[in-house]
Amino acid sequence: MGMHNPPHPGEILLEDVIPALGINITEMAWRLGFARETFSKILYGHAPISPDLAQRLERAGISKARLWMSMQSAYDQRREQL
Repeated sequence: MGMHNPPHPGEILLEDVIPALGINITEMAWRLGFARETFSKILYGHAPISPDLAQRLERAGISKARLWMSMQSAYDQRREQL
């Protein structure tokens, strides 16, 4: 049975969402009302997606908050198993 490693949800933002929007990290952080440093930590997997960020993403039309939270939960559960 193969090991399934769910990605950190920040990785999805970094590799898929932000490029699709055609903006950079600084612009995305500003639009979401986050400090760029904090946002970068999330994008590079050094901090979790918080419920607050998940809500902001949903308000920005970037998937449902519960989807971001379930991705974070799957990532956290996988990390606990390692």
